[in-house]
Amino acid sequence: MDDDKELRRRFETLTTAHVADACIRAGLPVRCAPAAMSAVEPGTRLLGRARPARHLGSVDIFLEAFEGAAPGEVLVVDNDGRLDEACVGDLVVLEAAAAGLTGIVIWGLHRDTADIRAIGLPVFSLGAISTGPLSLRDRPVDALASATVGDQTVSTEDLVLGDDDGVLFVPAAEAERLLTIAERIRDTERAQAERIRAGVSLREQVGFAAYLTARGETPSLTFREHLRSVGGAIEE
Repeated sequence: MDDDKELRRRFETLTTAHVADACIRAGLPVRCAPAAMSAVEPGTRLLGRARPARHLGSVDIFLEAFEGAAPGEVLVVDNDGRLDEACVGDLVVLEAAAAGLTGIVIWGLHRDTADIRAIGLPVFSLGAISTGPLSLRDRPVDALASATVGDQTVSTEDLVLGDDDGVLFVPAAEAERLLTIAERIRDTERAQAERIRAGVSLREQVGFAAYLTARGETPSLTFREHLRSVGGAIEE
């Protein structure tokens, strides 16, 4: 648990964009939630190990998930991306907070927006609608083993990161390495931004004229390859 706290501390100075670029640099898949996923309260950030739950029309699946959850985890709700019903409201958010979870990510909709904002627990979803669950569905045996979010399958082996750029899933076992890479990318980009403000264009910094010359001689040369040779971080 102390390790998770340290990861959260380090993520405070990063963005999901930095970590997504780190995944590319590390040769790992970039597993983003769909672009429509956003925070109920803008400016919200979260990081924690996933606690998946497939919604089946009743709140009991969430209560059962909380029974097995550890403090610091993120409830990842799979409601098939439905846009005709909300599956999480203020009581579930309050219970998640009381159980020590650090946030909720919903592949679906929420309701009770004002109350959720007042609670203050980070919640990400596809949006809000007034109606609650419309029907009960049969429960699969693995309803608490994994959740689907867009094209991504999320399990307890995953870490969930969220901010204003969206939600990202990474293997928890790779988190330390990815954050270290992300910090290097962040530092490079900050230095580049400061130099632009000081009057040194980005084209100058990355030797863009030299890249164009080299590409003329070697048409297969990519800008990403050139950036790696000069220590740039724009594309990753």
